[in-house]
Amino acid sequence: MKAVILAGGLGTRLKPFTSAIPKPLLPVGEKAVMEIQIELLKKHGFTDIFVATNYKSNYIENFFKDGSRYGVNLRISKERKRLGTAGPLKLIEKELTEPFVVINGDILTSANLKKMFKFAVNTDTFLTIAIKKEITPFAFGNITFEGDYVTHIEEKPDLTFFILAGIYVMKPEILKLIPPNRYYGMDQLIQYLLKKKIPITKYEIKEYWLDIGRLSDYEKAQGVYKKHFKDKK
Repeated sequence: MKAVILAGGLGTRLKPFTSAIPKPLLPVGEKAVMEIQIELLKKHGFTDIFVATNYKSNYIENFFKDGSRYGVNLRISKERKRLGTAGPLKLIEKELTEPFVVINGDILTSANLKKMFKFAVNTDTFLTIAIKKEITPFAFGNITFEGDYVTHIEEKPDLTFFILAGIYVMKPEILKLIPPNRYYGMDQLIQYLLKKKIPITKYEIKEYWLDIGRLSDYEKAQGVYKKHFKDKK
């Protein structure tokens, strides 16, 4: 099975760390971020992995080489210019002839990707997006009223959102909708599908998930490494 790791971002929100090395090589516990991702993909049967790179690509190439030490076949696809989060897929369109997983390079998760993949393959859609439930405490009481009369008060309610989790399963047909040699994001692709009323399916991740795009979340990743990502002996 095939997977693509999107590792071309500048990592601006993680400076000064990313001034020296690219985000996929930042250490979390005893491993680099992308090592954890590769090990997760391998665990769930994804052995052909493409890494879409741009910023400090040679660092990533030199570190991971052909992926053999992880038991995978790893190939680097380097952008000549920044192509966003969907645009890089167009560069390897000829290689993606079967359903494949795409994961953002700043996502750490213990999600069962094999289960998500199986679900997506059996749908009638070209795109399945992973979603994650996020509950955020609200700092104020919420007042309900009719006219000038208060009817209800809810003290500091939790706000529940379902967020885009940065993991996708795609079928090859969707690649025809991505413009070549142009900066094109996953959000643009999703908006296009919605506009054209092309159906999209969702898959809810129940397992641990963390976006380490910000310094505070990168620090959090260090604290949860042992519980969620350290090798169990």
